[in-house]
Amino acid sequence: MSDSRRPGRAPATVLTSNGHRLDTGPRRLGGLEPVPPAERRDFDALRTRFARDGYLYLPGFFDRDTILAFRRHYFATLAPSGLIRPGSDPVEGLAATAADLDRERFRSLLYDRIVPGREYDAICRHPALLAFYRHFLDTDELHLHRRRIIRHVGPGESGIGTATQAHYDLVYLREGTDRVVSSWIPLGDCPIARGPLIYLEGSHHRVMAEEAAGTLRRPAASITADLPALAETYDARWLVTDFAAGDLMVHSAHLVHAALDNQDPGGRFRLSTDIRYQPAAEPVDPRWQQHWHDQDGL
Repeated sequence: MSDSRRPGRAPATVLTSNGHRLDTGPRRLGGLEPVPPAERRDFDALRTRFARDGYLYLPGFFDRDTILAFRRHYFATLAPSGLIRPGSDPVEGLAATAADLDRERFRSLLYDRIVPGREYDAICRHPALLAFYRHFLDTDELHLHRRRIIRHVGPGESGIGTATQAHYDLVYLREGTDRVVSSWIPLGDCPIARGPLIYLEGSHHRVMAEEAAGTLRRPAASITADLPALAETYDARWLVTDFAAGDLMVHSAHLVHAALDNQDPGGRFRLSTDIRYQPAAEPVDPRWQQHWHDQDGL
């Protein structure tokens, strides 16, 4: 990719999510804190940090070239649908005009080839990720949920429903254990302007208390698309950072998160995946054991 250097951490002047403009003042916006190198293999320290913060930000967890190779595979596979700019290098993920997209062919290539493909499975079951979760969850037997979501978000898309709205994952996984842990993996560089996930600081503590009290809304639903209002309700900051290819976010199923709008000035897609591991001995939500499809009802 042409922006192959590790992005900086300076936020864009204006940050929006689903068209709502975020307050970028210090009371409502902060930076994600990376796990210090000295803690990366101290799993007691990692579990303590995770319980406190609700997330682990692990820059450079994967080999960068491995992630970029999958990004190339993804966009090269979808190129015949008209998704990317004709003649461009697929690894760049340069968006073509929406009018050029053959939606039927796109859906066939995505759900029949990419989602069940060995290349995607290799990322989701990367040896470093398996080793990490065996130690972190303190189990030799892991379960990876088969429903694994891969998303691309185009530049300039805005308005309700374009970016991921504020939610926490357990609300969609109630038929299994609450020890399920989410991984968000940017599949390519994802500076703030390209619309990465953002996290509501400390929100998992409030969510867990409300879950225990039985006061949270059911059935499964996002909380809101209005991230500025939610930050006021929680009196909390949205935490952001520039991500690079190779980074890993591990977050609690109780931590509220959302995504920014993609305002990439170069016209590149944001590409990412979110997958979920848990101890195999814990109850498994049966609804999440088929390949992801946008018509699966979840």
